[in-house]
Amino acid sequence: MTTAAAAPWIHTLRGLRPNQDDVLVAVSGAAGGLLLWAFGLTSAPLWERGPRWLVLLPLAVLCLASLLRRTGQPYVLYVGIAAQVADLLVGSLLATLILFTDVLYAAVLYGSPRLSRGVIRGSVVVTVLVTGGLLIAFQKAELLLVGAACAGVLVVPTSTGEAIRSHREKASAERQRAEQTALLAELDRKQAVNSERARMARELHDVVANHLSAIAIHSSAALSFPESGDSAGATREALGVIRENSVQGLAEMRRLIGLLRNASGSEEPAAAPSLDGLDALLARAGAMAGDGRTFTLADRRAKGERLPAPVELAAYRVVQEAVTNALKHAAPGNVTVELDRNARPDHLGIRVTSPLDDDPVDDGSPRAPGAGAGLVGMRERVELLEGRLTAGPATGADGVRVWQVHAVLPAPHETDTVTDESGAARRPEHRETNQ
Repeated sequence: MTTAAAAPWIHTLRGLRPNQDDVLVAVSGAAGGLLLWAFGLTSAPLWERGPRWLVLLPLAVLCLASLLRRTGQPYVLYVGIAAQVADLLVGSLLATLILFTDVLYAAVLYGSPRLSRGVIRGSVVVTVLVTGGLLIAFQKAELLLVGAACAGVLVVPTSTGEAIRSHREKASAERQRAEQTALLAELDRKQAVNSERARMARELHDVVANHLSAIAIHSSAALSFPESGDSAGATREALGVIRENSVQGLAEMRRLIGLLRNASGSEEPAAAPSLDGLDALLARAGAMAGDGRTFTLADRRAKGERLPAPVELAAYRVVQEAVTNALKHAAPGNVTVELDRNARPDHLGIRVTSPLDDDPVDDGSPRAPGAGAGLVGMRERVELLEGRLTAGPATGADGVRVWQVHAVLPAPHETDTVTDESGAARRPEHRETNQ
């Protein structure tokens, strides 16, 4: 026989290896039975008395069956029933009866669910039939004691096994539920960590991208100036813009680090950007452009209206990223930023349009590191607030091709009406600035 063919038999034999507690049960039963037999403590046999050693045969069979009481069901139960019947015929030993009750208990505890239910029902039926049959046949009340003894031998061990089995199944179910809960908690923790990492990455990008883009643009401009005295003023102006954006970028980075570091501290972090800062943002963009590009803000919201802080931050970041992209990629012309609350109730519309170059030049130079991350960040911010965002070429009202970023954010009114100094309600004002 080859090793591969012998492997299943080896596993089968290992599975039938007796448990240490089963060996102890079998040895204890054998020792107790031999001691009782030595002192002649056996009951009267139901058939003509034979040799005294015959009573040891059922004991030996049940001792061997007890070795496999966990792994040999239901066959151990069948052997145990046959051995107990033989024991009653040849003269019963108390040790043999105790081993039989243990076999019933093991059949309920370690057998299949179907076997367990069958043994319990069978023990109750046999007890009722024996008790009722004896009472009908002999009509003596003393025979109720026989019924009680039968219940003690059959019903008590099986009901005990059922109780312990039910307790173990409940404990196993609770353990599995606890493991599943721990697994779900770990998955939630990982998801929260990943979400926080994505939020931090998005915030970092939005904080530094605008300023670093300006630094890159003006650095390239400064390097392209000819080395002559006439370019000294332009170079100085470009270096001034670079310095200004470096300082502002560091300030924004310091603000973000403060938010992370002092989340539970006593220091109050700097306020997050809001839509009130769009004028300053477009003013900086206009100063950085310097090539015929202008930036216009058309704010059609009610004057003094306040939106929820997450909406204001998301709207500001969307405009900031769109303006940064216009600085890097748009053709000369006017870049328009529109804020509108009239298109849909309880929503804020954001539209940023910039001139689109009809004949873009691709010089084969590598794209800037992180190119494309801004659009992903904008989309993530808008989707977190259950809004929607589109970005791509479009046709303007005058038929000119433009690049358009359009976002719609749910923004419930926090100030439904705007009042003047006298307390009377007035219509929202239209505010438009040019940078």
